Order: sequence, then structure tokens, then C-alpha cells
Amino acid sequence: MVRPRAWFQSVSGDPERYPLNEVLYRDPKTGALLEVVHDLEALKARTPAAWMKTFDERYGRTSWPYGSGVWSKHEWVQPHVAPENVVSLYEGNTNLFWAERYGKKHLQLEDLWVKQCGTSHTGSFKDLGMTVLVSSVKQMISEGKPIRAVACASTGDTSAALSAYGAAAGIPVVVLLPKGKITAAQLLQPMANGALVCALDTDFDGCMRVVQELTKDPTIYLANSMNSLRVEGQKTISFEIVQQFDWEVPDWVLVPGGNLGNVSAIAKGFLEMKEVGLIAKLPRLVCCQAEKANPLYLAHQRAIAEGRDLQESDFEPMVAGETLASAIRIGNPVSLPKAVRALVACRGLVEQASERELAEAVARADRTGMFNCPHTGVALACLEKLVARKVIGADERVVVVSTAHGLKFTEFKAAYHEGRLPFESSLANRPLEMGSDPAEVVAELHRALDAVVP
Repeated sequence: MVRPRAWFQSVSGDPERYPLNEVLYRDPKTGALLEVVHDLEALKARTPAAWMKTFDERYGRTSWPYGSGVWSKHEWVQPHVAPENVVSLYEGNTNLFWAERYGKKHLQLEDLWVKQCGTSHTGSFKDLGMTVLVSSVKQMISEGKPIRAVACASTGDTSAALSAYGAAAGIPVVVLLPKGKITAAQLLQPMANGALVCALDTDFDGCMRVVQELTKDPTIYLANSMNSLRVEGQKTISFEIVQQFDWEVPDWVLVPGGNLGNVSAIAKGFLEMKEVGLIAKLPRLVCCQAEKANPLYLAHQRAIAEGRDLQESDFEPMVAGETLASAIRIGNPVSLPKAVRALVACRGLVEQASERELAEAVARADRTGMFNCPHTGVALACLEKLVARKVIGADERVVVVSTAHGLKFTEFKAAYHEGRLPFESSLANRPLEMGSDPAEVVAELHRALDAVVP
């Protein structure tokens, strides 16, 4: 079989190729973003059935590094990284949860699924991209590249993932966070893992400007999503979804969108599988944005008003407002060009959710057994809107990508249930204060149970 290989190439269409082991984030000639391009003809040398068999045989096993949900797709991700340089914390292989009760009770959907990416090692989907990036850095260091640290700007989850994988690899990590704008859990994760944590008096976009200046030093490697190595890990969400559906493709995939790396990554996974023949069709993709950080939604509305596909020129950066969905509070997303291409290729849509809508959607879903982050709430609220408008049909198979674990956002959940948000919490559920007398407590419990609505 022809050996799989991959390289960097500009998203602008320039045919020049650059090695994956170079410290490079943009096209040196044009400044355009780079993407990882795979030799799909080499991948086609193995039949689709053979690839499916290989992936199924590796799934969750102990043969290093193939038990990982990402590295089980080694040849499709970073074929040049040697197994001994893979830095894996058994990421991926996350639950594709049949949201039966939520779907039927609130949406009249029979075939709704939630891809629980937040059950990964550090509690978010960011692990999928970070295992690839840090493994690639370890490979570069083994080849003599003088990299002394890896750095990122973050709204929380990226810094947690980078810090954990950097600690596992023994590579120093620098994280730049917007002061006072991330949760306590998200701040503690990189601190615990020994990262150099910097709280900047700015927002995420300001942190991003600083980290881009910092990583002009080639010995400090950039770990943000403008680095397309991360996309290669995140695209395996698509592989896992169809693998868990016995290689069938859902009709819709909805994903929260901030810096837009995940939107483009998920589309890339589906497009590559279709090109090689593992799947026969593409799902429709929905990018879900918070109303207070919605530049792509506004761009999409401009395109709709003119009756045409979304174009990069429709986009105007904004100063993102304060939102409960803090990880997607981004007004000038780095991965915009890739996301626009992804949405056009997958006949995609962009929807938005208000603060009330996302909080209530989280509460409804939590009442059916989930424990969602506010960003997943954005996607669920957008799903509710699209179903109400009959854009998504009752007989269609839908997957919502849940990006982080709800335990990372307990302040948000506490504020909702304690009635501290600037709107009524319709499903607030506070502890009942009782005495200690058994008979009185039992009587009160019976009265409370009589009032419970399933």
C-alpha cells in the first residue's frame, strides 16, 4: 500500500506544499491560513471496507496509540508522527447519547443524539485537537527543532487541554486568559498542571493579539486554532459519529461556534470520508452562535437577504458582548475562511440564541438526564428554533455536538437555579429547607412529591 502522507497548504488555493514539521501557521507568501492536506489517493489504496474494519478493530483497545479516538485514525490525522511521540490521554471515544426523552418531550424528534465531547480527559472537545498538536511538537523536538514552550490564548477550555497535554509530554506551556472572564474550574485546570498562567486585562481577541506577537519567536509554538494541526484531531468527531452509527451519516450536525475551528474541522472530516468512499453523502451543518457574539450569524443573514451563498466578504468583526457562553465570546474568529468554506460545502446554516434561550435549553436538557455546558445550550436552543420553523424535520436524524462538561460551568448553573440571572428561570430547582423530625420531613416530602411534574 502507498504510505499515507500529508502537508500544509494555503486555503487560498496556492499549490505550494509545506512540511508538517515546520513552525508555520500562515502561508509565507500570502498570509492566508494553512490547512493540512492529505494524499487522498494514497488513502484510497485501501478500500473503504478495509478502513472501516481497521478503525473498528482499534476502537478502545490497548495497542498504543490506537485506543485513542483520535489516534485510531492515525493515517488520516498525522501520519508522520511516530507512535513513540504520540502524547495521548485516551481522548475521544465519547458517548453518542440518544437524547430520547428531550427529543420527544420538547421537540417531537425521535432520532436526536448528543455527542458528549465533554466527557474527554480535561472535560472538553479541545483534547481532540491538543493531542495532535502536542504530539506534533514532540515529534519536531525529537527531530531537533528548538521549541522551548507552547502557548495559547484561551477562554478556558483550550488552556486546560494544552496544559494537560503539555504536562504529559514534559513541554512547558504558556496560557493567556482574559482576566475575570473564565470560570474558576477553567482557571484552576492549567494552574494545577503547572502552566505559566497569565490573566490579561482584555477579552479573548486581545489575548489572541498578544499570543500572535509572542509566537513570532519560533521557539514558542502557537497552539490556537489558527494552527491547523488542531483541526486534524477535532475532525475525528465526524469519524466517531458515523462509526457509532455503523457508518451511516446523520441528516444534521449542530455545533456551537466561536473561533470557528470546530465547524471547519467537522466539515473536513465528513468531506475527507466522502472523498475516500467511507460515506456516500454529507450532513447539513449548523453553526450555532450566542446572540451577543454572533458575527458569522450576521454575515449569514446578509447572504440570505441577497439570496446567495455565504461569502467571506459578508463578515464584519465585532466586539463580542458578555455572554453566559463564555468560551464562544469571540468577535473576530481566526478560522473564518475555513468555516465559510465548510458551511457552503455542507449546505450549512448559522443560527443564534439569546441568553434566556440558551439557559432555558440547558435546563430542559438537564431535566432529561444531561448536564450541559452553556455552549451546548446555544446549540440546543438553535435546534429548538430550527425545529419550530420546520427547517429540521421530525423524521430526520440530528446530532448536537456538546463541547464541554457542565461541571466546568457550575457558577452558571448555580446562578440559574438561584434566580440570579437577569430573567426568570422557569425550571429553577432549589433545595427544600426542612427540620430534622422524621415525621415532619416525611410529610413535607410527600407534599413535595405530589407537586412534582415528570
